[in-house]
Amino acid sequence: MAANAKSFLADAGYGEQELDANSALMELDKGLRSGKLGEQCEAVVRFPRLFQKYPFPILINSAFLKLADVFRVGNNFLRLCVLKVTQQSEKHLEKILNVDEFVKRVFSVIHSNDPVARAITLRMLGSMASIIPERKNAHHSIRQSLDSHDNVEVEAAIFAAANFSAQSKDFAAGICNKISEMIQGLATPVDLKLKLIPILQHMHHDASLASSSRQLLQQLVTSYPSTKMVIVTLHTFTLLAASSLVDIPKQIQLLLQYLKNDPRKAVKRLAIQDLRLLANKTPHTWSRENIQALCESALHTPYDSLKLGMLSVLSTLSGTIAIKQYFSSAPGTAATTARSFDLVKLAQQCCYHNNRGIAAHGVRIMTNISASCQEKDLLPLEQDAVFGIEALLVLCSQDDSPVAQATLKITLTCMVKLVKSRPHLSQSVVESLLTQLHSAQDAARILMCHCLAAIAMQLPVLADGMLGDLMDLYKLIGRSTTDKKQELLVSLATVIFVSSQKALSSEIKTVIKQQLENTSNGWTAYRIARQASRM
Repeated sequence: MAANAKSFLADAGYGEQELDANSALMELDKGLRSGKLGEQCEAVVRFPRLFQKYPFPILINSAFLKLADVFRVGNNFLRLCVLKVTQQSEKHLEKILNVDEFVKRVFSVIHSNDPVARAITLRMLGSMASIIPERKNAHHSIRQSLDSHDNVEVEAAIFAAANFSAQSKDFAAGICNKISEMIQGLATPVDLKLKLIPILQHMHHDASLASSSRQLLQQLVTSYPSTKMVIVTLHTFTLLAASSLVDIPKQIQLLLQYLKNDPRKAVKRLAIQDLRLLANKTPHTWSRENIQALCESALHTPYDSLKLGMLSVLSTLSGTIAIKQYFSSAPGTAATTARSFDLVKLAQQCCYHNNRGIAAHGVRIMTNISASCQEKDLLPLEQDAVFGIEALLVLCSQDDSPVAQATLKITLTCMVKLVKSRPHLSQSVVESLLTQLHSAQDAARILMCHCLAAIAMQLPVLADGMLGDLMDLYKLIGRSTTDKKQELLVSLATVIFVSSQKALSSEIKTVIKQQLENTSNGWTAYRIARQASRM
């Protein structure tokens, strides 16, 4: 019994002595050759840990060949275990030295009369697509299995086809027509079409392939107006456009069209999600008209959840080159004032919204406009940004909930960015931050100290009077008994060090030493000393 317990603890990793790679592999090999199914399965599922501990090509090659043997001669449950191990250890597949031998042992099962065994083999081949992208026998087997009468095998073939299409240009070109026929075929069930459509996202290897796939998706999105079909087709459309690049402007227009005209919230949410993806990937492809259309949709929607999504796209775009394109004078708009732009109207409305997420995005948009656009007619917007930041600061610093803290982080990031781009605002911003620091919750105080330190590193904004306020707060926290006391002491000390411009007065040194001696633990003392050493 004691021996079993010891073995269990060793397997679980509780302070066992390090075994060398060969001994560990031999131990697992012993389990694989056991006559008991349970011991074989246990040995198989322990291989990912072995790969993590000993990521050497020779060991990984030997281990995968042993697993391939188990896959070849074992039952379906063992094959499933080997499949899971292969999928978990995908990053180690490229270290297999004898790829041909490994594939040969796995591939032999494809000729089984058992459709489940064939399905597991297809999934295994799909999981190995990165190391065997051009294996013609694998390509042929996948094409053949797509015509199977067994649903499990067909779904496995779809999985493998998607993985091989992503890796192989030849396979993608060869399978595209087959997939198109199945999707358009009347005999294909709708749920199967929903699984086939995402394969088209990988048809981006050349322009003609991408164009034909896009035409098919365009037909599908109009021919099948059901919610599920529209969502799957539109998302595949977006991923294909994002990979082929040339069709991104068209895709942005299509998504904006669905966002504006389709009454279904699920479709609108999908359109917003995909617009966010394209805003992150290629903000330079967004035209002024695209941003204007999104602003109009956000201004008119009655749903806060949709408004929040649209604002997240706009706040992403506002931090990129797209914002300059939006404010660049269009023909006939030379006299347009900054406040008449819909984006500015939207941001001003949202800065004081009762939903904190919406307010945070409104503040971020105003900050990005003020920081990026230095034109004279946009200068008045900087005060709007400051007022929005201060309002959110007051609101979120009194609340220690996770949502409030996340909003506060965004607000403080905006504050640092605004001060960096508009230094003349620094004094008033820092004063409001210091005022709020006294009444804020401890979690908010820590974040505010980080913000103060970031500002002080850029600009010498903390005057002697402000430094005195910080010292008073440092003494006050030293006498408190809150959970965040140690973290606060470190954060405040960091601000004091950064703002003292490399010359600490004897009074400040005395106060910090007293607090360290009286209230802090050794770890806090080390962290404060480390911050002091960086001065």
